[in-house]
Amino acid sequence: MSWQTYVDEHLMCEIEGHHLTAAAIVGQDGSVWAQSASFPQVKPEEMTNIINDFNEPGTLAPIGLFLGSTKYMVIQGEPGAVIRGKKGSGGITVKKTNQALIFGIYDEPMTPGQCNMVVERLGDYLIDQGL
Repeated sequence: MSWQTYVDEHLMCEIEGHHLTAAAIVGQDGSVWAQSASFPQVKPEEMTNIINDFNEPGTLAPIGLFLGSTKYMVIQGEPGAVIRGKKGSGGITVKKTNQALIFGIYDEPMTPGQCNMVVERLGDYLIDQGL
């Protein structure tokens, strides 16, 4: 299965009538493996800051998580495994696997829990596959 298929069929899938706004799978080196058409253009320093927060949890909380120049307030996650952010009625979930980062961005009416479930389920599957 191609990485684009994972984005299209597993991240951008319908959950209780709702979809993520954007999604991507990005290598831990910052290279984009696959993304939805709506995924923002990410700056290298934004990716570096996200990867650093997985290695040193808590570094993003004071400054916020920036992705494509959009700032998300960092909320509870799982240190070293999941970063969650909020912006207005939407937000972001980032799940770290052995080799990649799985991104899901949502807006209402999708809920934070639905976004977390979609992103983290794929991340857990990829971890189980050694990826």
